[in-house]
Amino acid sequence: MSTVSPDKRRKMESALNQLKKHTVVVADTGDFNAIDEYKPQDATTNPSLILAAAKMPAYQHLVDQAIKYGISKGGTDEEQVANTMDKLFVSFGLEILKKVPGRVSTEVDARLSFDKDEMVAKALKLISLYEEAGIGKERVLIKLSSTWEGIQAGKELEEKHGVHCNMTLLFSFAQAVACAEAKVTLISPFVGRILDWYKENTDQKSYEPHEDPGVVSVTKIFNYYKKFGYSTVVMGASFRNTGEVKALAGCDLLTISPGLLAELSQDHSTVSQMLSVDKAKSCDLEKIHLDEKDFRWQHNEDRMAVEKLSDGIRKFAADAIKLETVIQEKMNVKNGQ
Repeated sequence: MSTVSPDKRRKMESALNQLKKHTVVVADTGDFNAIDEYKPQDATTNPSLILAAAKMPAYQHLVDQAIKYGISKGGTDEEQVANTMDKLFVSFGLEILKKVPGRVSTEVDARLSFDKDEMVAKALKLISLYEEAGIGKERVLIKLSSTWEGIQAGKELEEKHGVHCNMTLLFSFAQAVACAEAKVTLISPFVGRILDWYKENTDQKSYEPHEDPGVVSVTKIFNYYKKFGYSTVVMGASFRNTGEVKALAGCDLLTISPGLLAELSQDHSTVSQMLSVDKAKSCDLEKIHLDEKDFRWQHNEDRMAVEKLSDGIRKFAADAIKLETVIQEKMNVKNGQ
């Protein structure tokens, strides 16, 4: 019987399988047919990913079913489109849940990012659509923009309704602290979009993974949460390369595009745990508290975060409008207009 040394076995193992020993791997896609191969625990979607998937021939039946639902609900054209959009987002989520054992993240319209009450109402509507389809709220994460209003919406959804939230478009330490204090389930601090900003706005155009500003940001947030025992978990998001992913091995979760999942599955380099609770406990961060005024000031002091949050909201809103246009055009055909 041949024995294989642990070092050799590690070399034979893919980076993806090694990563899964340290971190929960999540698929970042609306293309649920791309999920099977990589066996992620969870999956995340956003308006841009749903728009891309909704244009694929393989998913036209979901778009058609959602339109049928929207029309059946009646009301004005705007109301029919809004109901169709909600149904479509949930329909993609339902298909994804057939492929993953864990949870799916479904995003609230970015155009509501500054209206706490509307975000709560939209979240509850999405949860009710999941429940009508037989899926309990424990398998759904509602994605909200990490504005002050979004964070307070998350707090209310968690406390009053037992709805689990995933705070997205998170770029600043202030956003992370406010989310922890709101006791939301999960945050999605962005890595690649932070790197993009530094490449565009500084003289440095390339970074080693450990010095990548997105990696540094998520590492600080992870360490802060673990040092002070917050229940909120950290899911690094928005990756530009596998180096960023491997530099965050040990983070609670990482949500990764199918393209990078494919690269990691073909990569046989060694993946070591970079983040841990023990390392976090020994870091020199101090605990802070942020009320609304402090949050707005500290977030505003971070030019990168202000610009990327605004830009992210605008881009998600633009893609939601594009998707509404696609739906409206298909509705017009069905209605014979």
